[in-house]
Amino acid sequence: MTDLFTPIQLGPLELPNRMVMAPMTRNRCPDTVPTDLTAEYYRQRATAGLIITEGAQVSEQGIGYPATPGIHTPEQVEGWRKVTDAVHAAGGRIFVQLWHCGRISHPDFHAGEPPVAPSAIKPAGQAFTYEGPKGFVTPRALETDEIPGIVDQYRHAAACAMEAGFDGVEIHAANGYLIDQFLRDRPNHRTDTYGGSIENRIRFLAEVAEAVCAEIGADRVGVRISPVNRFNDIEDSNPQALFNRVAERLGEIGVVYLHVVEVSMAGEPDASVDFTKLRRRFPGAYMANGGYTKARANATIAEGRADLVSFGVPFLSNPDLVRRLELDAPLNEPNPDTFYGGGAEGYTDYPTLEEVA
Repeated sequence: MTDLFTPIQLGPLELPNRMVMAPMTRNRCPDTVPTDLTAEYYRQRATAGLIITEGAQVSEQGIGYPATPGIHTPEQVEGWRKVTDAVHAAGGRIFVQLWHCGRISHPDFHAGEPPVAPSAIKPAGQAFTYEGPKGFVTPRALETDEIPGIVDQYRHAAACAMEAGFDGVEIHAANGYLIDQFLRDRPNHRTDTYGGSIENRIRFLAEVAEAVCAEIGADRVGVRISPVNRFNDIEDSNPQALFNRVAERLGEIGVVYLHVVEVSMAGEPDASVDFTKLRRRFPGAYMANGGYTKARANATIAEGRADLVSFGVPFLSNPDLVRRLELDAPLNEPNPDTFYGGGAEGYTDYPTLEEVA
């Protein structure tokens, strides 16, 4: 029977298992450059079938949080090279997540200029800045002729990822950030070819995916979406129709996997989207995410409803999560107080089973 521990071919990569480390922001990269501590964190988790890193900005314009990494400068490439070398030396495989926060940012990150978005609509909530929480501001709507330049930021970031030694990239089109802002009709009120109809609203994602695939090969490109997530004041009037078409379009482009957050950010299920319909419309590998246990993940894979399952917090607090689930061993308790920012505590000091023993 096919389960979490069955190998799978993903593009050119042979994954020894179907357990994926989900992308998780950790705010531990000062000056946007990964450090030796970053390399150790990911190295410890190299037994995952695939690691997807925390979001890395595709440009300075894409920054939305303190101490998050980028993937667009030589210094960042050099920092990430330490990470990929460490993971590969430990036998692992690693993709970097390409990220642009769009309106989920603050002028503090942009020399006083407002962040950019599809439309000049202020999101509810607060930005997290170096000086603490501050209210979101009204973003500047991107001009139509600026959008090809943003697409090229993703292409350039993908090229930098290959230079840094990554096995591939994941395009972040989820959780209310820039691409998701274009997809949904609540934050996207554009009247040009990037707004209005579903086909227009998915155009930006499609152009980004096409550019990245042309740069590094579609078999090294995945995309993450979150159809029922309303985090960051995001919503759509017909998410089923929208994401059905997103799945179809990404299948036409040929990306190697579709990574679907199947719950809200609070971890709650939402019946507004039938994920089996997305699964049927996407011909590549379907990666499920959202509070999965070993038993639920095994059942989902065995029934053909997903090919891979990604785990977030369990990988954060258990560097040897694969072995623990294989043995049905107890898991470390995560410490939410150390999720964001800080040093080794709550980052590289979670013990393995051998260390506990």
